[in-house]
Amino acid sequence: MSTLTAILEPAADGTLHLPLPAAWRKLPIRIKAVLEPAESRPDAAYSAEWQAAFGSITDESFAAPVRGDARPVEPLAVR
Repeated sequence: MSTLTAILEPAADGTLHLPLPAAWRKLPIRIKAVLEPAESRPDAAYSAEWQAAFGSITDESFAAPVRGDARPVEPLAVR
């Protein structure tokens, strides 16, 4: 496993392209992503487009449900 931190410029269609090391280019890759603006800017706040697509929670009393312990799962089969 490798941990990588990068600042990527979105393409015109909003996608991000992550270059991979040559040795990884033919392997399945698991990705965990945290998206946040690289710099704090007033115009980087969630847009109306984002709000329309994903919505938002406006109830101040909202709290995420308590989760129990993780349960074991079978690994995915490699094809």
